[in-house]
Amino acid sequence: MTVSHHAHPLPEGVLPKAELHLHIEGTLEPELAFALAERNGIDLPYATPEELRSAYAFSDLQSFLNLYYQLTDVLRTEQDFTDLAEAYLVRAAAQGVRHAEIFFDPQAHTGRGVDLGTVVLGLSRALETSRERHGLSTGLILSFLRDLPAEDALKTLADAAPYLHLISAVGLDSAEVGHPPAKFAEVYAAAKEAGLRLVAHAGEEGPPAYIAEALDLLGVERIDHGIRCMEDPELVARLVAEQVPLTVCPFSNVRLRCVDRLEDHPLPAMLEAGLLVTVNSDDPSYFGGYVEDNYRGLRQALGLTDDQLRRLARNSFLASFVDDARRAELLAELDANQ
Repeated sequence: MTVSHHAHPLPEGVLPKAELHLHIEGTLEPELAFALAERNGIDLPYATPEELRSAYAFSDLQSFLNLYYQLTDVLRTEQDFTDLAEAYLVRAAAQGVRHAEIFFDPQAHTGRGVDLGTVVLGLSRALETSRERHGLSTGLILSFLRDLPAEDALKTLADAAPYLHLISAVGLDSAEVGHPPAKFAEVYAAAKEAGLRLVAHAGEEGPPAYIAEALDLLGVERIDHGIRCMEDPELVARLVAEQVPLTVCPFSNVRLRCVDRLEDHPLPAMLEAGLLVTVNSDDPSYFGGYVEDNYRGLRQALGLTDDQLRRLARNSFLASFVDDARRAELLAELDANQ
C-alpha cells in the first residue's frame, strides 16, 4: 500500500498539520459567493467581489456573524456545498493540511429552507474522495447555533439521524455571551448516546467559567478557542493536567477584537503553561488567512520558533479524532519533515 503523502508532496517549508477548527461556511471566498449567487439567481448587495471583500471588516463577533449568515444564502443545492468544500480542500492541501475536521451549521441552512440532507450529502461528496485526491483525511462536525433555543438543537440532531454515519462529532458555535453551555446539556447527552464525539466553542468572548461548564456539563473532549482560560489559573492547571486540547484561532481572535493585535496574542504563554494548544483558521476567507498563514503570522508577530511551530503541528495530530493508525502515519510524516 502506498502511503498517501508520497503522492501528495508538501509545499516547500510547510509543516504537515491537522486543522480542527474550521467552519466550512467561513471558507466562502467572495469570488465563489458571486459565482453561486449567479448560478442560483440571487442578487448580492455588493457590486463586485472586491466590494464584498472590503465589507469583511468587523468590530466584533456579531458584526461578522451578520455578514456570514447573509452570505450563506447563496448556498442552495448539493452541488453548491460540494463546490464550497472542494474549494477549501484545494486551499487546505496547499497549506499542508493532512487532516481536517470541518464544522458545518445545519440550522443556518434549514432555517432558510435548505434540507439538512442537501447540506450533508453535498459536503460529503467532496470529503469522501479527499484522501485520494488531496492526501487529506476529513471528519465532519455538526455544530449547533447556541443563540437558538435548545429545542432547535434537539430537533436538528433528530433530523440528522439518517446521516450520522457521515458525521463524526457535534459542536457548539455562534454568539457565545449569554448562551452558556449548560443550555445544551440534553442535546450533548443525546449526541454522546448516538456515538458522536463532543466539542464546543467556549472562552472566546465568553468567560472562563463557560470552559469549565462545557467540560463538566456537556462532557466535551476538546475546547474550541479557549483563550480566556488564561484569566483563571486553576482552570489552566486543570486543562494542563487533563491535556484538554484547545483549538485556537489567532487571526480570528484579532479580527473579532478578542485580542487587540497578533503581537498581544496569549498563544506563547499558553504553550509555556503546558496547554495542548493547536492553531487553526476558523473562518479563513473572512479573517485574512488559512491555517499555514496563521502559523506564518505567529512566527512573524510573536517570534515563534521552528520547534514551537512543530509542537503546534504535533498537537494538532494528537488532538484530532483520527484512529491510531492514521495518527501514527501523520506523526511519522511530521517527524520525517526535518
